[in-house]
This record gives sequence, structure tokens and C-alpha cells, in this order.
Amino acid sequence: MKIGIVGAGGVMGRMLIQAVARSDKTQLAGATDRPGTPQIGKDAGLVAGIEALQVPITEDAETLFAAAETIIDFTAPAASLAHAELAARHGTALVIGTTGLSEADRAVLAIHAAKIPLVFAPNMSIGVNLMFALTRQIAAVLDNSYDIEIVEMHHRRKVDAPSGTALGLGEAAATGRGVGLAEVQQRARDGHTGPRKPGDIGFAVLRGGDVVGDHTVVFAAEGERIELTHKASNRTIYADGALRAALWTKGRAPGLYGMDDVLGLNS
Repeated sequence: MKIGIVGAGGVMGRMLIQAVARSDKTQLAGATDRPGTPQIGKDAGLVAGIEALQVPITEDAETLFAAAETIIDFTAPAASLAHAELAARHGTALVIGTTGLSEADRAVLAIHAAKIPLVFAPNMSIGVNLMFALTRQIAAVLDNSYDIEIVEMHHRRKVDAPSGTALGLGEAAATGRGVGLAEVQQRARDGHTGPRKPGDIGFAVLRGGDVVGDHTVVFAAEGERIELTHKASNRTIYADGALRAALWTKGRAPGLYGMDDVLGLNS
């Protein structure tokens, strides 16, 4: 499969190039980055820290989307929406792992997905997506006597909070309970808050050091506590999951898909 990488000079962009290069099922169709970045004109392989691939990083997204079968995007919300429009116009499948997208942003993705297979997930890790499924199943079984709290920690440079993965876990828990997350989420506690409201889903955010990503979902009741935890020690898990999603798009009908679909968890 011919795969294109946008945001090729970023941390995830470089890891995606490495993943494409080491797979015998894929080849790098091209790579782009923002105009004016120092990686423009350099070989994508060398930028990624591997052997030269004879594929320069360019600013020309139009040519990339026309040449690739699937594009993988770990950039920023505004850029991902622009790439979704571009993919729909060229009929190119798209995999988006960008975090921080709002509900309105996701609605825009759904519009473009009417023309192409588009996989979007707040976290591309296979382990995290299994955790989404387990959180949904456990929340469906346990009633409001079990309080749900989601704790996440990331490196000091992360700019959004709670993380997209933490919010995805919150959505999974809310779905399991048959409610909307917006109705029950509690993102901040400070001062005299009063007792915890039954049915709330709470979030706690930690930032520091070089933590790649730790997430825990706590189901706490009188007399017992259930905890699901996933700890990422290397970002290659996100690149490998995204590559799996890209390969999965081949031959798929247009639609907005998630990693549940890629992993067969919806069945």
C-alpha cells in the first residue's frame, strides 16, 4: 500500500515513516510538513533517523493526496480538518490520530467520511483500544454505586488536557451507562466541592517529565475497587496501530470508522 505521511517532521511523523519503511506491506508515497519548517527538502528517511528513502519532505499536500492510497495524520485539529477535506476531494483514505478534536470537529470529519474511508481514534494503540472496549463493558454492568474516575499523566510538553485518550475512556464509560459524557463529566475539583454526585465521571490530569502516556480507569464502590491501567513506554505503539488501520482501509466503503472497527471489537 502506498502511504503518505503529513506532519512528517514531527515526533509522530518520524515514527510513522519508520513504521512504513520497516513494513513489507507498505511503501512511502510521500511526506509533507508545514511551509517553512527546516525539514522541507530533506529526505524523509534521514529526517526519521533511518536510511535515505529517496522521498523528500515537501509542502505540496495536493500532490501527496493524489499519489497515496492512504494518508496518516498525527498533526493538529485545524490541520486534520483541512486534510480530511483534501482526502475527500481526492478520494484518498485517511487515518487520523490527532488529539484535541472537539465534537464539532468530529462532525466535520463525518461529513468528509461520506466520500472516503476515514479512521479516527483518540489513541491508535491496540492496548488502549482494548481498554476502551473493557471500560464500556464494565460500565454497562456496574450501576451508579460504582464511582468512575479517570486518571491520566503525560509529559510536560503536552498542550491539551484531559488527553484525548482520557476523554475517549470517559466516552466509553458513559456509553456503557447509556448517558452522554457531557451530562456527567466532572473535569475539575477545587475548594469546598461538596460530596461526589452519583453517576459523575471524574477526570484527574497530571503533567511532568517525559511520560509517554499513562491512563487508569477506576471503578470504586463500598468494599471494592476495580482498576484498568495502560502505560505506554514508547510511541511506536501508536505508529504501529495507525499502520494497521491504514492497511485495513483498503477496499472499505466510505464511512467514519474507529479502532473498534479495525480490531473487530464491534462484532
